[in-house]
Amino acid sequence: MLDKDFSVRGACIVHRVPNTINMNLNFEEMEDFDERNEKDILFLKYLQDFIERRRQEMPEGSYTTSLFSKGVARMAQKVGEEAVETVIEAMSGNDERLIYEASDMLYHLIVLLTSKGYRLEDLSRELQKRHK
Repeated sequence: MLDKDFSVRGACIVHRVPNTINMNLNFEEMEDFDERNEKDILFLKYLQDFIERRRQEMPEGSYTTSLFSKGVARMAQKVGEEAVETVIEAMSGNDERLIYEASDMLYHLIVLLTSKGYRLEDLSRELQKRHK
């Protein structure tokens, strides 16, 4: 179930902003967009919010904190390393490892984006512009 700031209309997620409704994605073509997909996608927003809190609080002993402390070059390097590992697993045919490495890559990408002041929503907007 979505919180009070979100609702689902048909297969379209609607984000409520005071006095406006922002429909970021058009899911009209998606027939199987269900509550599980909704929760899975919203978890990425939760994860980025969690990573942002780590950036603000910088708790000792946190892996995410260590990435922020090492700077953009190290964060970008980790994205690259995880991307290579993702490609290797895709080529090997090991789907379980592919998902594992792609998850690592996405996590490190979110950390890098957060460090630069960007969010996954920025990527979504860019992809929406390209979608025809």
